[in-house]
Amino acid sequence: MELFEAGARQADVAAELEVSAQTASRWYRAWQTGGREALAGADRLGRTPQLSDEQLAEVEAALLEGPKANGFGTDLWTLARVGEVIERMTGVRYTLSQTWLILRQRLGWTRQRPARRAVERDDAAIEAWVKQDWPGIKRGPGAAAPGSASRTKADSRSCP
Repeated sequence: MELFEAGARQADVAAELEVSAQTASRWYRAWQTGGREALAGADRLGRTPQLSDEQLAEVEAALLEGPKANGFGTDLWTLARVGEVIERMTGVRYTLSQTWLILRQRLGWTRQRPARRAVERDDAAIEAWVKQDWPGIKRGPGAAAPGSASRTKADSRSCP
């Protein structure tokens, strides 16, 4: 509005504010017909959130307690589990993608991948297997006698 009042052309406004010419034209028409009030932007774009900041703080507190504290069998959060906690606490059901957006955008959480290590892993047994069993497996059957890669090689008992 200030640029238009100062006599700037629509093209100059578009270049100055890095918007399209169509947007500058739409702003100019709104300013011409409705003045300053017509250019007042909305407080927020898009739908209003279904969860209030207070509800979201309660959900985050529950998530920080961990999955087991929320009735799950393992200590691993999944989007489905987070969505279930949100629905149980607030009555609002979200899709997996919406749940991820809440975690990422509203709570600032990031995706974490668990370390892939079995609980029953026995490093000593693995090391012993690699030293004792693996060399024989690697050589394969009949590796004691040298073989030939040639299919046409005649052996010592060839036909006359």
